[in-house]
Amino acid sequence: MNPESSETYINHPTWGLLYRICMVDENQELFTTLYAQRLFFLVISDAKGVKFQPIGRTEARMLLENRLRNLRRAGQAQEYDQLQSIFQRTFQ
Repeated sequence: MNPESSETYINHPTWGLLYRICMVDENQELFTTLYAQRLFFLVISDAKGVKFQPIGRTEARMLLENRLRNLRRAGQAQEYDQLQSIFQRTFQ
């Protein structure tokens, strides 16, 4: 199975289980709360551990739109289509 298309979850100390939307940058991923998908977090992994940075819905949408643009430019059609589907479910 392609690791980019598999579902990934992480446990937040306060908000519980978070669902991975997409990779944003190296060592940065966008997560949302599992059920309501109203709270968004930029999860940053480094040598010190994992950091949860809460972000607003608008910023999360912009990060996802930028990722979609980059995938389209790179010609990664399959990943683009998968992420476009997630975008539709999450933001529309």
